[in-house]
Amino acid sequence: MAEKVKTVRGFRDLVGEEARKYRFVVDTARKVLERYNFEEVILPTVEYAKLFARSIGEATDVVEKEMFVFTDKGGREVALRPEGTAGAVRAFIENKLYADGTYKKLFYEGPMFRHERPQRGRYREFHQIGAEVFGTANPVADAELVGLADEILKTLGVEARLEINSLGCKKCRPRYREALLRYLREHEEELCEDCRRRLERNPLRVLDCKVEGCRRVAQEAPKITDYLCEECKTHHEKVKEYLSALGVEFTENPYLVRGLDYYTKTVFEFVSPELGKTVLAGGRYDYLVEELGGPPTPALGFAAGVERLMLLLKELPPRPPLVVVIPFGGEEVKREALKVARLLRKEGVRTELSYREGKIKKQFEFADKIGADFALVVGEDELKSGLYTLKDLRRREQERLPFEEVVRRLKEASS
Repeated sequence: MAEKVKTVRGFRDLVGEEARKYRFVVDTARKVLERYNFEEVILPTVEYAKLFARSIGEATDVVEKEMFVFTDKGGREVALRPEGTAGAVRAFIENKLYADGTYKKLFYEGPMFRHERPQRGRYREFHQIGAEVFGTANPVADAELVGLADEILKTLGVEARLEINSLGCKKCRPRYREALLRYLREHEEELCEDCRRRLERNPLRVLDCKVEGCRRVAQEAPKITDYLCEECKTHHEKVKEYLSALGVEFTENPYLVRGLDYYTKTVFEFVSPELGKTVLAGGRYDYLVEELGGPPTPALGFAAGVERLMLLLKELPPRPPLVVVIPFGGEEVKREALKVARLLRKEGVRTELSYREGKIKKQFEFADKIGADFALVVGEDELKSGLYTLKDLRRREQERLPFEEVVRRLKEASS
Protein backbone atom coordinates (compact mmCIF):
# COMPACT_ATOMS: atom_id res chain seq x y z
CA MET A 1 0.00 0.00 0.00
CA ALA A 2 1.30 3.45 -0.92
CA GLU A 3 2.35 5.81 1.87
CA LYS A 4 -0.40 8.21 2.91
CA VAL A 5 0.27 11.91 2.39
CA LYS A 6 -0.94 13.97 5.35
CA THR A 7 -1.57 17.67 5.88
CA VAL A 8 1.38 19.85 6.90
CA ARG A 9 1.61 20.55 10.66
CA GLY A 10 -0.50 23.58 11.55
CA PHE A 11 -2.69 23.24 8.45
CA ARG A 12 -5.97 21.34 8.29
CA ASP A 13 -9.02 20.47 6.24
CA LEU A 14 -12.43 21.88 7.11
CA VAL A 15 -15.01 19.19 6.34
CA GLY A 16 -18.60 18.42 7.32
CA GLU A 17 -19.87 20.51 10.24
CA GLU A 18 -16.57 22.42 10.48
CA ALA A 19 -16.99 23.61 6.88
CA ARG A 20 -20.60 24.60 7.61
CA LYS A 21 -19.49 26.55 10.69
CA TYR A 22 -16.85 28.37 8.66
CA ARG A 23 -19.36 29.32 5.98
CA PHE A 24 -21.94 30.45 8.56
CA VAL A 25 -19.45 32.73 10.36
CA VAL A 26 -18.15 34.30 7.14
CA ASP A 27 -21.56 34.69 5.50
CA THR A 28 -23.06 36.21 8.66
CA ALA A 29 -20.23 38.76 8.89
CA ARG A 30 -20.51 39.56 5.17
CA LYS A 31 -24.23 40.28 5.47
CA VAL A 32 -23.64 42.73 8.34
CA LEU A 33 -20.75 44.40 6.50
CA GLU A 34 -22.81 44.82 3.35
CA ARG A 35 -25.62 46.43 5.37
CA TYR A 36 -23.04 49.00 6.49
CA ASN A 37 -22.17 49.60 2.81
CA PHE A 38 -18.71 47.97 2.87
CA GLU A 39 -17.45 46.70 -0.50
CA GLU A 40 -15.42 43.54 -0.87
CA VAL A 41 -11.78 43.58 -1.95
CA ILE A 42 -10.16 40.25 -2.87
CA LEU A 43 -6.48 40.40 -1.91
CA PRO A 44 -3.56 38.20 -3.05
CA THR A 45 -2.24 35.60 -0.65
CA VAL A 46 1.40 36.39 -1.49
CA GLU A 47 2.91 39.87 -1.13
CA TYR A 48 6.45 41.25 -1.08
CA ALA A 49 7.88 40.61 2.39
CA LYS A 50 8.95 44.25 2.76
CA LEU A 51 5.26 45.28 2.79
CA PHE A 52 4.80 43.62 6.18
CA ALA A 53 8.18 44.72 7.56
CA ARG A 54 7.30 48.34 6.75
CA SER A 55 3.71 48.20 7.99
CA ILE A 56 3.54 45.71 10.88
CA GLY A 57 7.02 46.65 12.15
CA GLU A 58 10.38 44.88 11.98
CA ALA A 59 10.51 44.52 15.79
CA THR A 60 7.20 42.66 16.03
CA ASP A 61 6.97 38.91 16.66
CA VAL A 62 4.99 38.54 13.42
CA VAL A 63 7.85 39.86 11.26
CA GLU A 64 10.76 38.60 13.36
CA LYS A 65 9.54 35.05 13.99
CA GLU A 66 6.25 34.09 12.41
CA MET A 67 6.13 35.01 8.72
CA PHE A 68 6.42 32.39 5.99
CA VAL A 69 9.07 34.11 3.85
CA PHE A 70 10.74 32.64 0.75
CA THR A 71 12.61 33.72 -2.36
CA ASP A 72 10.71 33.24 -5.62
CA LYS A 73 12.29 32.13 -8.91
CA GLY A 74 13.01 35.74 -9.78
CA GLY A 75 15.07 36.18 -6.60
CA ARG A 76 12.45 38.36 -4.90
CA GLU A 77 11.66 37.95 -1.21
CA VAL A 78 7.94 37.29 -0.84
CA ALA A 79 5.72 36.18 2.04
CA LEU A 80 2.44 34.46 2.67
CA ARG A 81 0.30 37.19 4.20
CA PRO A 82 0.23 37.09 8.03
CA GLU A 83 -2.63 39.63 8.24
CA GLY A 84 -4.92 41.59 5.92
CA THR A 85 -4.58 45.31 6.70
CA ALA A 86 -1.21 45.81 4.99
CA GLY A 87 -2.50 44.24 1.77
CA ALA A 88 -5.69 46.30 1.92
CA VAL A 89 -3.63 49.50 2.30
CA ARG A 90 -1.40 48.48 -0.62
CA ALA A 91 -4.51 47.81 -2.73
CA PHE A 92 -6.00 51.18 -1.72
CA ILE A 93 -2.82 52.95 -2.90
CA GLU A 94 -2.06 50.85 -5.98
CA ASN A 95 -5.62 51.07 -7.33
CA LYS A 96 -5.85 54.81 -6.53
CA LEU A 97 -9.04 54.32 -4.54
CA TYR A 98 -8.41 57.75 -3.03
CA ALA A 99 -8.76 59.52 -6.40
CA ASP A 100 -12.40 60.63 -6.03
CA GLY A 101 -11.76 62.25 -2.65
CA THR A 102 -14.42 60.27 -0.76
CA TYR A 103 -13.81 57.83 2.06
CA LYS A 104 -13.71 54.12 1.20
CA LYS A 105 -15.10 51.18 3.20
CA LEU A 106 -13.63 47.80 2.24
CA PHE A 107 -13.83 44.27 3.62
CA TYR A 108 -11.92 41.07 2.88
CA GLU A 109 -11.87 37.46 4.01
CA GLY A 110 -9.53 34.54 3.54
CA PRO A 111 -6.53 32.60 4.83
CA MET A 112 -3.59 34.12 6.72
CA PHE A 113 -0.33 32.39 7.64
CA ARG A 114 1.89 32.57 10.72
CA HIS A 115 4.58 30.08 11.74
CA GLU A 116 3.62 29.82 15.41
CA ARG A 117 2.80 26.94 17.72
CA PRO A 118 -0.53 25.43 16.63
CA GLN A 119 -3.19 25.69 19.32
CA ARG A 120 -6.94 25.43 19.72
CA GLY A 121 -8.55 28.07 17.52
CA ARG A 122 -5.27 29.17 15.88
CA TYR A 123 -3.36 27.21 13.26
CA ARG A 124 -0.46 28.14 10.99
CA GLU A 125 -3.04 28.68 8.31
CA PHE A 126 -5.98 30.50 9.82
CA HIS A 127 -8.79 32.64 8.44
CA GLN A 128 -9.85 36.20 9.06
CA ILE A 129 -12.63 38.49 7.95
CA GLY A 130 -11.67 42.13 8.19
CA ALA A 131 -12.95 45.63 7.49
CA GLU A 132 -11.07 48.84 6.72
CA VAL A 133 -12.23 52.47 6.44
CA PHE A 134 -9.98 54.91 4.56
CA GLY A 135 -10.21 58.69 4.49
CA THR A 136 -11.81 59.86 7.75
CA ALA A 137 -10.41 61.02 11.08
CA ASN A 138 -13.90 61.46 12.58
CA PRO A 139 -14.31 59.66 15.93
CA VAL A 140 -17.86 58.80 14.82
CA ALA A 141 -16.23 56.36 12.38
CA ASP A 142 -14.29 54.70 15.22
CA ALA A 143 -17.47 54.23 17.24
CA GLU A 144 -19.47 52.95 14.29
CA LEU A 145 -16.74 50.47 13.32
CA VAL A 146 -16.63 49.11 16.88
CA GLY A 147 -20.44 49.00 16.87
CA LEU A 148 -20.34 47.06 13.60
CA ALA A 149 -17.93 44.55 15.13
CA ASP A 150 -20.19 44.25 18.16
CA GLU A 151 -23.18 43.61 15.87
CA ILE A 152 -21.36 40.82 14.02
CA LEU A 153 -20.54 39.05 17.30
CA LYS A 154 -24.06 39.46 18.67
CA THR A 155 -25.58 38.18 15.40
CA LEU A 156 -23.39 35.09 15.73
CA GLY A 157 -24.43 34.69 19.38
CA VAL A 158 -20.83 35.14 20.57
CA GLU A 159 -20.26 36.69 24.00
CA ALA A 160 -17.17 38.89 24.25
CA ARG A 161 -15.89 41.71 26.46
CA LEU A 162 -14.90 44.91 24.65
CA GLU A 163 -11.69 46.64 25.81
CA ILE A 164 -10.59 49.98 24.35
CA ASN A 165 -7.61 52.32 24.66
CA SER A 166 -5.87 55.19 22.84
CA LEU A 167 -2.26 54.93 21.69
CA GLY A 168 -1.97 58.63 20.94
CA CYS A 169 -0.21 60.09 17.91
CA LYS A 170 3.25 61.20 16.76
CA LYS A 171 2.97 64.30 18.93
CA CYS A 172 2.21 62.66 22.29
CA ARG A 173 3.57 59.12 22.00
CA PRO A 174 7.31 60.05 22.22
CA ARG A 175 6.78 61.55 25.69
CA TYR A 176 5.01 58.39 26.83
CA ARG A 177 7.71 56.24 25.25
CA GLU A 178 10.38 58.00 27.34
CA ALA A 179 8.38 57.53 30.57
CA LEU A 180 7.71 53.87 29.79
CA LEU A 181 11.34 53.22 28.90
CA ARG A 182 12.52 54.76 32.21
CA TYR A 183 10.12 52.51 34.11
CA LEU A 184 11.09 49.36 32.16
CA ARG A 185 14.80 50.03 32.67
CA GLU A 186 14.19 49.86 36.41
CA HIS A 187 12.63 46.37 35.95
CA GLU A 188 14.83 45.08 33.14
CA GLU A 189 15.96 42.01 35.11
CA GLU A 190 12.34 40.87 35.40
CA LEU A 191 11.73 40.96 31.63
CA CYS A 192 12.09 38.06 29.23
CA GLU A 193 14.95 38.02 26.73
CA ASP A 194 12.72 39.17 23.86
CA CYS A 195 11.44 42.16 25.84
CA ARG A 196 14.95 43.23 26.82
CA ARG A 197 15.74 43.43 23.12
CA ARG A 198 12.53 45.37 22.53
CA LEU A 199 13.49 48.12 24.97
CA GLU A 200 15.45 50.16 22.44
CA ARG A 201 13.48 49.32 19.31
CA ASN A 202 9.90 49.47 20.59
CA PRO A 203 9.26 49.39 24.35
CA LEU A 204 5.45 49.45 23.83
CA ARG A 205 5.75 45.83 22.66
CA VAL A 206 6.58 44.86 26.24
CA LEU A 207 2.99 45.72 27.22
CA ASP A 208 1.77 43.11 24.72
CA CYS A 209 4.08 40.31 25.94
CA LYS A 210 2.34 37.16 27.24
CA VAL A 211 5.23 35.99 29.48
CA GLU A 212 4.08 36.08 33.12
CA GLY A 213 7.02 38.13 34.44
CA CYS A 214 6.58 40.76 31.73
CA ARG A 215 2.85 40.89 32.40
CA ARG A 216 3.48 41.61 36.10
CA VAL A 217 5.85 44.44 35.18
CA ALA A 218 3.35 45.84 32.64
CA GLN A 219 0.58 46.05 35.26
CA GLU A 220 2.43 48.83 37.10
CA ALA A 221 3.74 50.66 34.03
CA PRO A 222 2.82 54.28 33.26
CA LYS A 223 -0.52 54.64 31.45
CA ILE A 224 -0.48 56.08 27.96
CA THR A 225 -3.80 57.83 28.57
CA ASP A 226 -1.99 60.09 31.09
CA TYR A 227 0.26 61.38 28.30
CA LEU A 228 -2.25 62.04 25.49
CA CYS A 229 -2.18 65.43 23.76
CA GLU A 230 -5.39 67.47 23.71
CA GLU A 231 -6.33 66.28 20.22
CA CYS A 232 -5.94 62.59 21.12
CA LYS A 233 -7.63 63.04 24.48
CA THR A 234 -10.64 64.72 22.86
CA HIS A 235 -10.79 62.03 20.16
CA HIS A 236 -10.73 59.27 22.79
CA GLU A 237 -13.45 60.91 24.89
CA LYS A 238 -15.65 61.34 21.80
CA VAL A 239 -15.24 57.69 20.83
CA LYS A 240 -16.36 56.62 24.31
CA GLU A 241 -19.27 59.06 24.19
CA TYR A 242 -20.46 57.72 20.82
CA LEU A 243 -20.09 54.09 21.94
CA SER A 244 -22.30 54.86 24.91
CA ALA A 245 -24.83 56.47 22.56
CA LEU A 246 -24.84 53.22 20.55
CA GLY A 247 -25.39 51.21 23.73
CA VAL A 248 -22.11 49.33 23.26
CA GLU A 249 -20.61 48.37 26.64
CA PHE A 250 -16.83 48.67 27.01
CA THR A 251 -14.00 48.60 29.53
CA GLU A 252 -11.02 50.94 29.32
CA ASN A 253 -7.69 49.10 29.34
CA PRO A 254 -4.82 51.64 29.48
CA TYR A 255 -2.27 48.88 28.72
CA LEU A 256 -3.91 47.62 25.53
CA VAL A 257 -1.44 48.24 22.68
CA ARG A 258 -2.14 45.48 20.11
CA GLY A 259 0.73 43.54 18.53
CA LEU A 260 1.34 45.63 15.41
CA ASP A 261 3.26 48.89 15.09
CA TYR A 262 0.94 50.82 12.78
CA TYR A 263 -1.81 51.65 15.30
CA THR A 264 -2.54 55.23 16.44
CA LYS A 265 -5.25 56.64 18.71
CA THR A 266 -8.12 54.13 19.08
CA VAL A 267 -7.33 50.44 19.63
CA PHE A 268 -9.84 47.80 20.73
CA GLU A 269 -10.23 44.09 21.38
CA PHE A 270 -13.21 41.80 21.92
CA VAL A 271 -12.11 39.10 24.35
CA SER A 272 -14.04 35.86 24.83
CA PRO A 273 -14.42 34.93 28.54
CA GLU A 274 -14.98 31.33 27.44
CA LEU A 275 -11.71 31.05 25.49
CA GLY A 276 -9.76 33.70 27.40
CA LYS A 277 -8.58 34.92 23.99
CA THR A 278 -9.19 37.80 21.61
CA VAL A 279 -11.69 36.96 18.85
CA LEU A 280 -11.86 40.34 17.07
CA ALA A 281 -9.56 43.35 17.29
CA GLY A 282 -8.46 46.48 15.51
CA GLY A 283 -7.93 50.19 15.69
CA ARG A 284 -6.91 53.35 13.91
CA TYR A 285 -3.75 53.66 11.75
CA ASP A 286 -3.62 57.25 10.53
CA TYR A 287 -0.04 57.22 9.17
CA LEU A 288 0.17 53.84 7.44
CA VAL A 289 -1.16 54.85 4.00
CA GLU A 290 1.40 57.65 3.76
CA GLU A 291 4.22 55.43 5.08
CA LEU A 292 3.50 52.92 2.30
CA GLY A 293 3.67 55.57 -0.42
CA GLY A 294 0.11 56.88 -0.59
CA PRO A 295 -1.29 60.32 0.16
CA PRO A 296 -1.87 61.30 3.83
CA THR A 297 -5.00 59.29 4.68
CA PRO A 298 -6.44 58.61 8.14
CA ALA A 299 -7.76 55.06 8.39
CA LEU A 300 -9.03 52.39 10.77
CA GLY A 301 -10.10 48.76 10.70
CA PHE A 302 -10.48 45.40 12.42
CA ALA A 303 -10.10 41.69 11.79
CA ALA A 304 -11.91 38.72 13.33
CA GLY A 305 -10.46 35.23 13.71
CA VAL A 306 -12.87 32.86 11.99
CA GLU A 307 -11.64 29.68 13.72
CA ARG A 308 -12.05 31.21 17.18
CA LEU A 309 -15.56 32.37 16.33
CA MET A 310 -16.33 28.84 15.09
CA LEU A 311 -15.37 27.48 18.52
CA LEU A 312 -17.88 29.82 20.16
CA LEU A 313 -20.90 29.00 17.99
CA LYS A 314 -23.58 27.45 20.16
CA GLU A 315 -25.53 25.99 17.26
CA LEU A 316 -25.88 26.23 13.50
CA PRO A 317 -29.20 27.17 11.93
CA PRO A 318 -31.08 24.10 10.68
CA ARG A 319 -30.42 23.08 7.09
CA PRO A 320 -33.37 22.97 4.67
CA PRO A 321 -35.03 19.53 4.35
CA LEU A 322 -33.35 17.14 1.92
CA VAL A 323 -35.25 15.10 -0.67
CA VAL A 324 -33.70 12.12 -2.45
CA VAL A 325 -35.01 11.45 -5.96
CA ILE A 326 -34.95 7.67 -6.51
CA PRO A 327 -35.03 6.37 -10.10
CA PHE A 328 -36.60 2.89 -10.08
CA GLY A 329 -36.59 1.46 -13.57
CA GLY A 330 -34.89 1.61 -16.96
CA GLU A 331 -33.26 4.32 -19.04
CA GLU A 332 -36.45 6.31 -19.60
CA VAL A 333 -36.99 6.46 -15.83
CA LYS A 334 -33.40 7.66 -15.25
CA ARG A 335 -33.85 10.44 -17.81
CA GLU A 336 -37.07 11.53 -16.09
CA ALA A 337 -35.40 11.40 -12.64
CA LEU A 338 -32.59 13.65 -13.88
CA LYS A 339 -35.15 16.20 -15.07
CA VAL A 340 -37.21 15.98 -11.86
CA ALA A 341 -34.13 16.55 -9.67
CA ARG A 342 -33.14 19.56 -11.74
CA LEU A 343 -36.65 21.06 -11.57
CA LEU A 344 -36.75 20.66 -7.79
CA ARG A 345 -33.39 22.44 -7.42
CA LYS A 346 -34.63 25.28 -9.61
CA GLU A 347 -37.53 25.63 -7.17
CA GLY A 348 -35.04 26.00 -4.30
CA VAL A 349 -35.46 22.48 -2.86
CA ARG A 350 -32.29 20.80 -1.53
CA THR A 351 -32.17 17.68 -3.67
CA GLU A 352 -30.00 14.57 -3.98
CA LEU A 353 -30.34 12.28 -6.99
CA SER A 354 -29.64 8.66 -6.08
CA TYR A 355 -27.06 6.93 -8.30
CA ARG A 356 -27.77 3.60 -6.62
CA GLU A 357 -29.20 0.59 -8.39
CA GLY A 358 -31.23 -2.21 -6.84
CA LYS A 359 -34.28 -2.86 -4.70
CA ILE A 360 -36.43 0.01 -3.48
CA LYS A 361 -35.85 -1.02 0.15
CA LYS A 362 -32.10 -0.52 -0.31
CA GLN A 363 -32.77 2.88 -1.88
CA PHE A 364 -34.80 3.98 1.15
CA GLU A 365 -32.00 2.75 3.44
CA PHE A 366 -29.54 4.91 1.47
CA ALA A 367 -31.86 7.92 1.89
CA ASP A 368 -31.96 7.30 5.66
CA LYS A 369 -28.17 6.96 5.79
CA ILE A 370 -27.53 10.38 4.26
CA GLY A 371 -30.07 12.04 6.55
CA ALA A 372 -32.75 12.72 3.95
CA ASP A 373 -36.16 13.96 5.08
CA PHE A 374 -38.09 12.88 1.98
CA ALA A 375 -37.76 10.35 -0.82
CA LEU A 376 -39.39 10.88 -4.21
CA VAL A 377 -39.75 7.74 -6.31
CA VAL A 378 -39.65 8.02 -10.10
CA GLY A 379 -40.62 4.68 -11.65
CA GLU A 380 -42.51 3.14 -14.55
CA ASP A 381 -45.87 3.60 -12.76
CA GLU A 382 -45.12 7.27 -12.12
CA LEU A 383 -44.33 7.86 -15.78
CA LYS A 384 -47.64 6.29 -16.85
CA SER A 385 -49.90 7.85 -14.19
CA GLY A 386 -48.21 11.23 -13.67
CA LEU A 387 -48.46 10.60 -9.92
CA TYR A 388 -45.19 10.49 -7.95
CA THR A 389 -44.60 8.60 -4.72
CA LEU A 390 -43.44 11.06 -2.03
CA LYS A 391 -42.35 9.41 1.21
CA ASP A 392 -41.92 11.43 4.40
CA LEU A 393 -39.02 9.56 6.00
CA ARG A 394 -39.54 11.21 9.39
CA ARG A 395 -43.21 10.26 9.74
CA ARG A 396 -42.92 7.07 7.68
CA GLU A 397 -45.88 8.17 5.56
CA GLN A 398 -46.18 8.24 1.78
CA GLU A 399 -48.58 9.62 -0.82
CA ARG A 400 -48.97 9.56 -4.59
CA LEU A 401 -49.19 13.14 -5.87
CA PRO A 402 -49.06 15.13 -9.11
CA PHE A 403 -45.64 16.74 -9.61
CA GLU A 404 -46.99 20.27 -9.00
CA GLU A 405 -48.28 19.17 -5.59
CA VAL A 406 -44.93 17.47 -4.81
CA VAL A 407 -43.15 20.77 -5.51
CA ARG A 408 -45.63 22.70 -3.37
CA ARG A 409 -45.23 20.30 -0.42
CA LEU A 410 -41.45 20.32 -0.59
CA LYS A 411 -41.20 24.12 -0.92
CA GLU A 412 -43.56 24.49 2.03
CA ALA A 413 -41.35 22.15 4.10
CA SER A 414 -38.27 24.18 3.09
CA SER A 415 -39.69 27.57 4.11
